[in-house]
Amino acid sequence: MRVKLGLIAAAMAVLLASCTVGPQYAKPKVPSAPAYSEAPPTQFQGMQGWKTAQPSDAMLKGKWWEIFGEAELNALEEQVAPENQTLKIAEANYRQARANIPFQRSFRFPTVNVSPSISTNRISGNSPTGDAGVQYGYFSLPISASYDADLWGKIRKSVSAAREQTQASAADLENVKLELQTELASYYFEIRGLDSQKRLLDDTVVAYHKAYDLTNNRYNGGVASKAEVAQAKTQLNQTSKGRSWNMPLPF
Repeated sequence: MRVKLGLIAAAMAVLLASCTVGPQYAKPKVPSAPAYSEAPPTQFQGMQGWKTAQPSDAMLKGKWWEIFGEAELNALEEQVAPENQTLKIAEANYRQARANIPFQRSFRFPTVNVSPSISTNRISGNSPTGDAGVQYGYFSLPISASYDADLWGKIRKSVSAAREQTQASAADLENVKLELQTELASYYFEIRGLDSQKRLLDDTVVAYHKAYDLTNNRYNGGVASKAEVAQAKTQLNQTSKGRSWNMPLPF
């Protein structure tokens, strides 16, 4: 009998020792091609300084927009974080994922439940028994404890999954923030470009208007022809399309 019990105990020990928490994830290797059959473009031949990309989504990018030296852009970028609802959602998801780590880790420890209760009773003074008016109390302190041994690695895997989810949420948060910042900077410089085009158009219209006035004066002085005046007027009107220009010819 003792031999059988020893064999059973040894078999159980071997069984428990053979239990693992599952295979660890290993990033699949994707070997790069040693050479390419297509010839590289001429402009890329002899170029140095190429290196393998190293994504760093979770790294803080800092205030990169300050390199442009635009005070107005700096002020607008500072308003992205506190005002954008999409970024607030990403921040809430990150906080939720981070709070899930200690929650999953708590299952490693025993769980103790306590539900005390206190009650006070008084027998009515009109009771026909001899205990009329007697008061008595009742106190209860039930305690229960439970512990789930992590023999199969379920809790360890849950903690690891929560930690990796937090890292992914942190990367998502930084990506959302970077996307919003770059989108704002792109719109800002696009508007600045349109403003420059508008100023250039206004200046051109003013120059063509002066050229028209000069041609018209030369026509009145008998130096220029009607064709030159018409050409100056046409040039002015074509440049100032969309404006309320109504310039009659002097003839």
